Amino acid sequence: MDPAAPLSPLTARRSGPFQGTARVPGDKSISLRSLILGALAVGETRITGMLEGEDAISTANAMKALGATVERTGEKAWRVLGVGVAGFAAPRAALDFGNSGTGCRLAMGAVAGCPIVATFDGDASLRTRPMRRILDPLEKMGARTRQQADGGRLPLTMQGARDPLPIVYEAPVPSAQLKSAVLLAGLAAPGTTVVIEKEATRDHTEKMLKHFGASLRVEAIGDHGRRITLEGQPELEGAPMMVPGDPSSAAFAMVAALIVPGSEILLPGVMMNPLRNGLLTTLKEMGATIEIVATRNEGGEDVADLRVRACAFKGVDVPAERAPTMIDEYPILAIAAAFAEGTTRMRGLKELRVKESDRLEATAALLSGNGVAVEIEGDDLIVHGKGRAPGGGLVKTHMDHRIAMSALVLGCASEQPVTVDDAAFIATSFPGFAELMRSLGADYS
Repeated sequence: MDPAAPLSPLTARRSGPFQGTARVPGDKSISLRSLILGALAVGETRITGMLEGEDAISTANAMKALGATVERTGEKAWRVLGVGVAGFAAPRAALDFGNSGTGCRLAMGAVAGCPIVATFDGDASLRTRPMRRILDPLEKMGARTRQQADGGRLPLTMQGARDPLPIVYEAPVPSAQLKSAVLLAGLAAPGTTVVIEKEATRDHTEKMLKHFGASLRVEAIGDHGRRITLEGQPELEGAPMMVPGDPSSAAFAMVAALIVPGSEILLPGVMMNPLRNGLLTTLKEMGATIEIVATRNEGGEDVADLRVRACAFKGVDVPAERAPTMIDEYPILAIAAAFAEGTTRMRGLKELRVKESDRLEATAALLSGNGVAVEIEGDDLIVHGKGRAPGGGLVKTHMDHRIAMSALVLGCASEQPVTVDDAAFIATSFPGFAELMRSLGADYS
């Protein structure tokens, strides 16, 4: 997205009850991984339920530039013809990932195992995000960073390894992107690549590697950790992928229905992966009325329909070890916390400081600018809920889609309208967000 483009402000006003059924977009994590693993496989991968936001489009274009055939065959339906493990060709131009940190970091892992040179770039927001934590293990595996902006940031040129080395890597922070980059690079290395994580992070890459034919073993270690062992140099085979509804996207309609009096909505087909359900767990602890119905398995992931009703709820203490299961949902949880009775303390949010924005500071500013009592202590976010929010603020989104959507949910129940300075970036993860929310009852203009 062009940072010089005119801003697209949007205002949310207090709405009547949310009612109806809304199917949220396909899960972004699954969509991006389907494109990348499909490109690394031999043969055809057909993807249904694809998220068609800007992050996915950017990643699809990057896979094309690396030699895979990627084409849209219908609404939310895509076809990928892969080139095989380590089969990427050198792109003719920089790979532009727009706002997609996930697409960029996972593609770095995939490229690191190929004997090619590629330049990675993105929009103004992505250029601020650190990449050094990804580069460190990839360089141990034989890749080389030729050029980089200050602090290991984009634009960045990588020389992939001619003879990739398997490693045993203990992740210094819980990060599914970091783990996935190492595993994708490990596909091209002989022997076994091992990733050790002290706190388990979302496991979509592991599940999907098995789905595409890789030999991979996952063992529990310690109280919350995992050891993932991948056998290198498999021949991945194209496989059909059905993308479930994104729980991170469902979170916005869910919280809106909880805080707007009289609301009742149904969200069908939402992913229920236990390493992604931290928000659901937390909201239930707060006393939220959320019914899980019609649980089933689609495309290797558990999914269910969620029936959400407005209710009163209370503040809670959210433990730090839950962060990896809800890392993208803290801004919208903070909105729920504002409408709870009592204090909610969200612990251990250091990782929020290196998202599309410093989400910890941005979330606190969002709330304080709309009359909600909030403070930051170290890496903890503390919201003092009073069951209401004055609103009336203009929120700086910092080109962060989740900050924008969270603010627009706040405005649905606040006493005064809430305006975001720019809603354009919402399309990176949730195309049609405003239209879906309006269909349920939101007053956006």
